[in-house]
Amino acid sequence: MVKAFGEFLLFIQSMLTRKERLAVLWQRTLDECIVIGINSIFIVAIVSAFIGAVTCVQIAYNLTNPLIPKSTIGYMVREMTILELAPTITSIVLAGKVGSSIAGGLGTMRITEQVSALEVMGINSASYLVLPRILAAMLMFPLLVILAMALSIIGGYLAGSLTGALSAQEYIEGIRTDFIPYNIVFALIKSVVFAFLVSAISSFKGFFTQGGALEVGNASTTAVNNSIIAILVADFLLAALLL
Repeated sequence: MVKAFGEFLLFIQSMLTRKERLAVLWQRTLDECIVIGINSIFIVAIVSAFIGAVTCVQIAYNLTNPLIPKSTIGYMVREMTILELAPTITSIVLAGKVGSSIAGGLGTMRITEQVSALEVMGINSASYLVLPRILAAMLMFPLLVILAMALSIIGGYLAGSLTGALSAQEYIEGIRTDFIPYNIVFALIKSVVFAFLVSAISSFKGFFTQGGALEVGNASTTAVNNSIIAILVADFLLAALLL
């Protein structure tokens, strides 16, 4: 494990040395933003909207004490969404979609010797292939998390109103109660850290793939597993340090 961590640090170092020209790096980053961000909007929207709806319905089901105002449901949906569900669940979903795509793409390029061809031409393959993916992920993950926050709260609003668990006025009153702006900052910090972990770990696993098609599949699976574990560990550490 220590050896793998050392190899990972050397990989990051090689990516940051002898970087590509800024114009090339910018164009490659924009291309990766489309793959990582734009193509993930649909799955993030579906997951976040239904998570908000389910959270609202389940909180309403358990909140049976008549002394507790129903607006508490909206408050709890907002807090759970911003602090945990939107950044963490969205990042785990993206670890499965984006992480496997990055690892599979780089692994295929490695076994077909496209990476070796870049190095023969004098191009720093880690900087050209990996750095744009990491920058794109760190740029798009926070935007997707913001989208997930909004859609999750809207999903809770629709679920609460349609099921009759609480009125629209009570839900809006709840989401406006005791709002702490720092919670959104905390969620965005988490999303940037998760983006780096997912993209860097997936790139590392794919970049050093050896063998054939079977090994590419194994690299993708390992990348997703390691990324999810890293997200959960980082989630706890960030909560302990920043809250």
